Amino acid sequence: MTETALSHDPLWPRADDWPDFDAMAAGEHADLALLGVPAFRTSLSPTAAHATPAAIRAALHRYSPALAPDRSRDLGSDRPAGSVDLGQLRLVDAGDVTDPDGEAGEDVTRARVARVLGRSDALMALGGDNSVTVATALGAWGSDLATAGLVTIDAHHDLRDGISNGSPVRRLIEAGLDPSRIVQIGIQDFANSVAYGRRAEELGITVVHRDELHHRAHPSLVMAEALEIAGAGGGPVHLDIDVDVCDRAVAPACPASVPGGLQAWELRALVRAAALDRRVRSADLVEIDATTDAADGRTVRLAALCVLEFAAGLAGRASGGRLGA
Repeated sequence: MTETALSHDPLWPRADDWPDFDAMAAGEHADLALLGVPAFRTSLSPTAAHATPAAIRAALHRYSPALAPDRSRDLGSDRPAGSVDLGQLRLVDAGDVTDPDGEAGEDVTRARVARVLGRSDALMALGGDNSVTVATALGAWGSDLATAGLVTIDAHHDLRDGISNGSPVRRLIEAGLDPSRIVQIGIQDFANSVAYGRRAEELGITVVHRDELHHRAHPSLVMAEALEIAGAGGGPVHLDIDVDVCDRAVAPACPASVPGGLQAWELRALVRAAALDRRVRSADLVEIDATTDAADGRTVRLAALCVLEFAAGLAGRASGGRLGA
């Protein structure tokens, strides 16, 4: 990514000022914590996804923590009339898990996720490849696995045999997750095999094909329905954000992205809508190889905006969900 000097303006704060989670005083509680989980060793495609958490953090510096005021309330929008400052949230950075690949690395990741969520309302894991979903979700769910749910925004079913970035959903089911509380949004033609598509159907997973999004008024409606299914057990819901669900023109740094995927605004809308729901306590952002991004850094910038959209959803919880329109 080509770097350019950014201006300094005391009246235009930047969105990357996240204090250290481990430096919080006793009794302090965060609204949202970032945690880097740079796994990459079991990826089916060659990747340097372990470089991505640092790249996303750097990209946050390009943005402001402010949501623009709504100018169209007479048209029925339920966004707030004034600006919203995400800087009012307690946002912290829990650093990176060292060497998160393999059984030992996943154990460390699960423990770290559980510890961070013990002092945070929500956690966003920065991958890394899609294998990080297993340890992140299990760490977040803890003893609630039997009632937990999963929503994936992904072009792929991730039900492959073995242990890889193509198998996290299957592994979570084998760990005890009820497949009837799994919803997969964005599944695409020519990105999955017939065998794994049949496996998803036989397991009772709810699949929302990419084309179905075209027939809905807004992606937030799709996410609301997905959360009712995933949250039916009454337990926490984990959100898996696989950026390769997006069109390749939007996400060239995702090895498995294809032409015809989601647009950037659709992904951002889905993420914010998910974070509005209090059942969503954890999420992961995966499958970006920052070292292969376009010169303008568009994939990593989109990922950074997804972090901010998730934070915006958390802010919307306090205002009765008014930020989600």
